[in-house]
Amino acid sequence: MNQTDTRKETLEFNKLQKRLRRHVGNAITDYNMIEDGDVVMACISGGKDSFAMLDILLNLQKAAPIKFEVIAVNLDQKQPGFPEHILPDYFETLNIPYYIVDKDTYSVVKEKVPEGKTTCGLCSRLRRGTLYSFAEKIGATKLALGHHMDDIVETMFLNMFHGSRLKAMPPKLRSDDERNVVIRPLSYCREKDLIKYAEHKDFPIIPCNLCGSQENLQRQSIKAMLTEWDKKTPGRVESIFKSLQNVSPSQLADRNLFDFENLPLDREGNRESYDFSEAVVSSTNIDESLFIDVTNI
Repeated sequence: MNQTDTRKETLEFNKLQKRLRRHVGNAITDYNMIEDGDVVMACISGGKDSFAMLDILLNLQKAAPIKFEVIAVNLDQKQPGFPEHILPDYFETLNIPYYIVDKDTYSVVKEKVPEGKTTCGLCSRLRRGTLYSFAEKIGATKLALGHHMDDIVETMFLNMFHGSRLKAMPPKLRSDDERNVVIRPLSYCREKDLIKYAEHKDFPIIPCNLCGSQENLQRQSIKAMLTEWDKKTPGRVESIFKSLQNVSPSQLADRNLFDFENLPLDREGNRESYDFSEAVVSSTNIDESLFIDVTNI
């Protein structure tokens, strides 16, 4: 690579880095994700997204007008072949506080779920429960997950196509027991940007061994659909995501969100700024041959 190419690549990466940091900063601000004094538990799986999230959070931590702590946490679920040394070694190079939580959820899932059945539900519950409990143990006030815009939009379509629900993943969520708050700082970031960012940063990414479950197969199908849409109409994924921020309950059909049963008329007074004189059509101006006899219909 010659000097010109190197300079161009550096320039492109700087633009990418600024864009990602801006998106993360805007998401944090829009949803008040991180507040002064927060202890943010960054959940790191070893994939590109969580690595990028941690990197950007650590950068923002230095420049933010508020003080907050970032603690990296990896849940080792004891999946066969998982390289246990990679994440501790990486965290050591960053000189940041971190924990590796050993919890053999893999064996539990294999024992409880019959062969051929989807493992996602139980695996997710066990993982979530472990992380929630550990967050309380270390005094973390926020749990940061590495889901990005594509994940959120894909989840919406997964729920629509396979669950008959209009539901996605919110940028900020309080757990059902109200004991934890989950944040997704990458909510405004596109996956294609995160791929480029991770490649340039050369993160020690741990290969993802997909379990082959039905949900993963369904998600891959939806991902392919969105990729095709993005090629034909750039910006479509962003538009879909923005629609999640502009919901009109009265224009949907959920009776729990809008009272469709009680819609009383209110015709007090005159309709404002409406000239009926131009809208009234005299019967003398109508060609009666155009009328249709509907008595026998």
